[in-house]
Amino acid sequence: MATQTWFITGSSRGFGRALTVAALEAGDQVAATARRPEQLDDLVRQYGDRILPLALDVTDRAAAVTALDATAARFGRIDVVVNNAGYANLAPVETTPEDDFRRQFDTNFWGVYNVSTAAIPLLKTQGAGTIVQFSSIGGRVGGTPGLGSYQAAKFAVDGLTRVLATETGPLGIRYLVVEPSGFATDWAGPSMQVPDVAPEYAATVGAMARGLDLPAFTAGDPKRAGEILVRVVKSGNLPSHLLLGVDAVEMAQSYSRSQLAESAAWAAVSRSADVSQEYPVELPNEEQR
Repeated sequence: MATQTWFITGSSRGFGRALTVAALEAGDQVAATARRPEQLDDLVRQYGDRILPLALDVTDRAAAVTALDATAARFGRIDVVVNNAGYANLAPVETTPEDDFRRQFDTNFWGVYNVSTAAIPLLKTQGAGTIVQFSSIGGRVGGTPGLGSYQAAKFAVDGLTRVLATETGPLGIRYLVVEPSGFATDWAGPSMQVPDVAPEYAATVGAMARGLDLPAFTAGDPKRAGEILVRVVKSGNLPSHLLLGVDAVEMAQSYSRSQLAESAAWAAVSRSADVSQEYPVELPNEEQR
């Protein structure tokens, strides 16, 4: 397969760095963006001119356009755009300061919007390209106490990507949403702020905070994840969503089963809202559910 060019956000650590290395090891070229691109100096020494470190704050759309243009100018084209940059702070929705909630959303959703919409014109001109959006298993099943802004953003990324796939798929652009469970990155490390939790949230958000060092949060290997993603993106069989990690698979399948069971139990009630259907109908009782 011909050499491909990757544009990866949040490349200085975690998934972004692992994926950057995996793409370089596969013989590809990478524009690796980070808020502090000097953190990529060791990769520049190792891989030379096949890596282009770029400074990028994904909340700045103009900067995203500039970085993508610089990548195209350096390498001639962009084959894969990866929206990996993101972070989470842990706190109840009620007590999270609004500016913190918005800042998280600005990075985790608007950053994806900025880079995706800046990349689409380039990929359209080429008539081909792949956009990879990093979500999380929480972006599918939700409900993790303390992660209101983060998971809301991940749900929004999924919704945005489904629409983009419908709109631009006929133009040659493919999309992949990645949904990991716990990996050995610093997602729950120094970059995560965890303020004191109010007593009434001790059993929910507090329990989540106390469990951040459990093995489930570090079960996945970022190196393997990077290698898997490179193989998947290079294959002709690209799924719309890719779960990564045992917990991600188990949680997704359990969630799907419960959703199907609930929709079946309430199907008659749901259908009765249409004028052509019998109305009113009995609500399902506890035994039926």
